[in-house]
Amino acid sequence: MLYEFVTTYRDAIIERSKDKLTARPWPAASVSELQNGVPLFLTQLAEVLRDEEAGRQYVPTDIGSGGAHHGRDLLALGFTVSQVVHDYGDICQAITELAVEQDAPITTQEFHTLNRCLDTAIAEAVTEHARLTAQARYADDAERSGYTAHENRDLLNTAILAFETLKRGTVAINGSTGAVLGRSLIAMRDLVNSTITGIRLAADQQRRERIPVAPFIDNIAAAGYLHAEVRGLTLTSQTVEPALSINADQELLASAVTNLLNNAFKFTPTGGNVILRAHREHDRLLIEIEDECGGIPESAGDLFTPFGERKGIDRTGLGLGLSIARKVVRAHGGDIHVRNMPGKGCVFVVVVPLAAKEVPEQPAVT
Repeated sequence: MLYEFVTTYRDAIIERSKDKLTARPWPAASVSELQNGVPLFLTQLAEVLRDEEAGRQYVPTDIGSGGAHHGRDLLALGFTVSQVVHDYGDICQAITELAVEQDAPITTQEFHTLNRCLDTAIAEAVTEHARLTAQARYADDAERSGYTAHENRDLLNTAILAFETLKRGTVAINGSTGAVLGRSLIAMRDLVNSTITGIRLAADQQRRERIPVAPFIDNIAAAGYLHAEVRGLTLTSQTVEPALSINADQELLASAVTNLLNNAFKFTPTGGNVILRAHREHDRLLIEIEDECGGIPESAGDLFTPFGERKGIDRTGLGLGLSIARKVVRAHGGDIHVRNMPGKGCVFVVVVPLAAKEVPEQPAVT
């Protein structure tokens, strides 16, 4: 009977499940999985089978609490819902394979019980995993909203103070106080743009169209010249091959490139130069932003992490720009790479697919 089989071959089932876990291509946390998931499920399964032998009706909570516990544990280890489901599939396969090898007399009813227990455990594990994931996401969103509100408030206060000083007429509008006002307003605009872009990405709102690359880059550069002037920098925009086109959401992709350009302005010292260029590489478009930040220190970590830090004179901003920019570019089937030039600067490279060449319509033959 299945109760005796599970009890007798418990260690063999765990070992067989472990072999299946370690053969999977995701993170090696199989020991933790086994400690909390497989043995607990086998214990509960044996109890359910024993109770059914005694005539007691199946109660889903006997298995469900263990499934929920397992879902919690796997989320803490960084595992996905798919991995949770695979865990229980591995257990089922291990029991079935060993039963066949040992020629164990397991009845159809006992297999039905096994499937019911697996179904309950999977459902509870997935439900708990999803609940905690949503809870964590809500907490992250709340933290981000709080940081964004505080940053916007600080920028607004700085802008008001600079404006009040300028209004008294004691300093010139084109002096340092005017520059502070300009930087604060630009930073507020960038923060609002990043927030709107993040909302549109989360809602999967994209409006793709065929976009000529040259005017797309020219429009970004036009706004960039003003930003560079406020910061005492120069922006060099190189000529783009006129025939290049991409299929993209113009507003989203422009926001991503602008974020990278603003990041270059932020970390380039006064008097420095930032270069914006775009060119073809096979069937891809490369948009490059080169700055003079002095290079990225090894201790900088992942530059695309939200709320991350990078050494620079200007400490404003939440580190959201790079994170959102990468999400936008990846949503367009591309990615962003960084080329570090120690002692000089770095180059952020946006890579997206080029649009296929349009075939002109042939006149109808009459």
